[in-house]
Amino acid sequence: MRLSLLLLAVALGAGTSAGSQTQCPRVKPAPVSAEPAPWESDIAQFEAADILNPPPKHAVLFVGGSSITLWPKLEVDFPRADVIQRGFGGAELSALIWYAPRVILPYCPRLIVVYAGDNDLASGRSPDDVLKDYKKFVAVVHGTLPETRIAFIAIKPSSARVALLDKMRAANALVRRYASTNQKLLYVDVFTPMLGANGLPRDSLFQEDKLHLNTRGYALWRDLLEPIVNGVGR
Repeated sequence: MRLSLLLLAVALGAGTSAGSQTQCPRVKPAPVSAEPAPWESDIAQFEAADILNPPPKHAVLFVGGSSITLWPKLEVDFPRADVIQRGFGGAELSALIWYAPRVILPYCPRLIVVYAGDNDLASGRSPDDVLKDYKKFVAVVHGTLPETRIAFIAIKPSSARVALLDKMRAANALVRRYASTNQKLLYVDVFTPMLGANGLPRDSLFQEDKLHLNTRGYALWRDLLEPIVNGVGR
């Protein structure tokens, strides 16, 4: 009898320990250089939705600017994975850092798919700034979730921001080089296949504003991301 009770106690203790590893503590946001207040209402809506319908733990989290927000039927594009869509239009990397304790870390995602840097460059920040803030983002995530993989979708080339193409190339190259130093980091090159034979953005992948993707653009992204989201690609 005593042996049985001892084994039961050990089993319960192991279960408690395993369960505690799935908890993601809320961390007080650290100050960042940019003030992310414009997105507070978006974040509050996410938190309210999470209370009513808690998303699954260890899912694939898509986070970033409008390219994530406007992705139609994200769950349909990746039917083999649990996905969480948390985009807020105009988001820069500094906003992802600021709000990570509220709409990234609590989900304990196994994979985070990030689209950011596009708005950073458009607001006047440099490729070095993009890399610096991306490193901060990675540090925030891995400080709490060291096993979570992070996939950076390359900054996309668009006719609306064609003047930034050189800066986009530079920022993408910096992030790609950084990602190659850590097995938990991935770089997804959407930039190259979104260029035409003339070296300019393929407008057929965009809506009329030549900035936001249309269904063909998202299909291209889906095909590149599918092996990573499903856990079979680097």
